[in-house]
Parts: sequence; C-alpha cells; structure tokens
Amino acid sequence: MQYRVAAIGGDGIGPEIVAAGRDVLDAAGERYGFDIDWTEFDIGAERYLAAGELLTEEDIQDLSKFPAIYFGAIGDERVRPGILEKGILLAIRFHFDQYINLRPIRLLEGVQTPLANKRPEDIDFVVVRENTEDFYVGIGSRFAGGREQKTLEVLREMYSIRFGLDVETDAEEVAYQIGVITREGAGRVIRYAFDLAMQRRKKVTSVDKANVLSDVYGLWRDVFSEVAAGYPGVSTEFNFVDAVTMWFLKNPEWFDVVVTPNMFGDIITDLGAMIQGGLGLAPGGNINPSGTSMFEPIHGSAPKYRGQDVANPFATVWAGSMLLDHIGEHEAAAAVLRAIERSILEGFVTRDMGGEKKTSEVGRHLAALVRTV
Repeated sequence: MQYRVAAIGGDGIGPEIVAAGRDVLDAAGERYGFDIDWTEFDIGAERYLAAGELLTEEDIQDLSKFPAIYFGAIGDERVRPGILEKGILLAIRFHFDQYINLRPIRLLEGVQTPLANKRPEDIDFVVVRENTEDFYVGIGSRFAGGREQKTLEVLREMYSIRFGLDVETDAEEVAYQIGVITREGAGRVIRYAFDLAMQRRKKVTSVDKANVLSDVYGLWRDVFSEVAAGYPGVSTEFNFVDAVTMWFLKNPEWFDVVVTPNMFGDIITDLGAMIQGGLGLAPGGNINPSGTSMFEPIHGSAPKYRGQDVANPFATVWAGSMLLDHIGEHEAAAAVLRAIERSILEGFVTRDMGGEKKTSEVGRHLAALVRTV
C-alpha cells in the first residue's frame, strides 16, 4: 500500500522536526507493509520574503491531491506576526474545510506533569475543537468615524438599546468582532465528538459560555442536545469555559471527549498541553474526514533555534502518529506512540526535557524503536 503525503517544513525549526518525523513514519511503513510517497512544498517565510507569495492557487490545487499534509511550524521574526499564520496556516485550514481540530491530552509514562499526584491513567482525554467558525471567521472592523460613521452609529444605538445607556455618538474609535455559529457547523463537529466517544469511554463534555453569550452559544447547546439524543449510550455534561479550566487542573480524570467552539478550544487545549508535559509533547490534527487533512505540532517555529538540531521532535512525531491513524494504519500509529514513550523512559530526549540528544538523533532512535516495539 502506498500513501501520498505532502510535507511542509515551514519556518524556524519546522524543517528539522518534520525530517525527524518522516524518518519515524518511514520506519513504521517498513514494519507494517506500506510506503509513504512524500512530496515537499516550499511554503513559508523564505518564499514570502523572496517572492511575496503566501499560499498560491497552484499550491492549493497541488495540495488538494493529497489526503494528508505533514506540517512543521510557521512564523519568522522578519515577518510581522499574523501574516504567515493567516496567509498560510489558517488559509489551508479554511480552504480545505478542516473543521475539526483534534487534540489528544495524554500523559505518557516517564513525563512529569505540573499537577500533583496525577498519573498517566488520570490524564487521557481528547479535545475536539470546532475549527472554522466562532470568532475566527474574520468578521469585524476597527474604525473612527469617516466612511464607516453610519456603522459606528448603529453599533452605538444597539449598545444604548441593550443597556439603556445614553452613549455618545462621537467616540474616538470603535472595534468589533462577530462570532458565528451555524447549526450545520456545530452539528458536524459535535457528531464527530460523539462518534469518537463511542470508541473510547462514552462520555462527551460540551464547553461554552452560554450563561453570558446566550445567543451564539445557546444555538451550540441546542445542537449538542439534539445530537446527544441519538447516542443514548453516551453520557453528557455541559461546562462553562471558565469552570472547565479549573476542572482540567483539579480532576482531569473526569474527561473523555471534550467538544468546544473554536475560540474556547484554542485556549483550553494549550492548558491541556501543559498538563500533559508541555508544548514539546503536544500534537494536533486539522481534519476534514472526507478531504485533505493536516497534522502538526502545536508549538511555534522557535526561530532562534533554527538549524541547531536541538528542537524536541516528539510533538511532531506524535502528530505523525495521528496522521497514520487518520489514513487507516492504526497498528503503525500505536507503534509510533509506544516508541515515543519508550524513548522518554530511556532518557533519550532533547535538552528541553533534561537530555542531551539532538533532534536528528531522537528521530533516528524513534525509527529504530518503531521497528522493534
């Protein structure tokens, strides 16, 4: 069996950690009888600085031919923050309708968590984050009078009606951002979460802020309840986002599958990354179940470590395990995760985890472990 996979190293440490991940995935293919046909794409800061190109139509057309993209990192100190992230990473997510952001929160053996007295069996859940709606749809503006004065006046009138206040119509500046939840968008990600729970411990927790933002997240709750009715064997609960941050820390063992709108998912998954040992151990998947999906570590590009061969590749390799699982190579995916755990227990780690090994050395070691574990 052969699988075509696109590889985008990106910026900073990205090319190094993707190279290590590719070594491991190729080793998994050798052991489990499949090949990965890699195609590299030169997408990132260097091309943008040289040619002014972010994500071109040709890139999109070429990437659409692949079931999966293996992505390193994006961001460069020479480019204003947001340009590369929005023009490349978010553009890929939105163009390919990768409406599921999947984040495993799992404490591996040998990893220390900042949570007192918590063990691997206590921290093993998954966050399913809606990835294309909410406050990330880009509907908003910032302005001061002028050609948008009418919009400014309408916003002030709405504020006055809502709160009964006499708001001045000559404020210096106004900014607004609109969050959007659709029944269809909420329904498909919530159904994915319930299907995933059926393969795990059959519990789904919904996270929102419906007690304050009752219109937008009230719809989310309605859809959640409707979907839940079709899964009588799955237990459910609602949690407000502020409360769930407390319970993640106090009782992570309560959670199995957590499903959340986009913005809150962005926040709580970084909290989840820290309780599982840090960003160096946190992978993510941007998934379209019937289209092109993308798998990446959640950390940044760390430009100051570019080319030094010192970056921790575990999150990228774990993202590779998720990629293998996504394309149906479940045994190989499990072997990759076992290799990561074994390497950590052996102390064969990079300096951020107290070791002395290079990125490339860890990649080769993991590849050797995959062939045997």
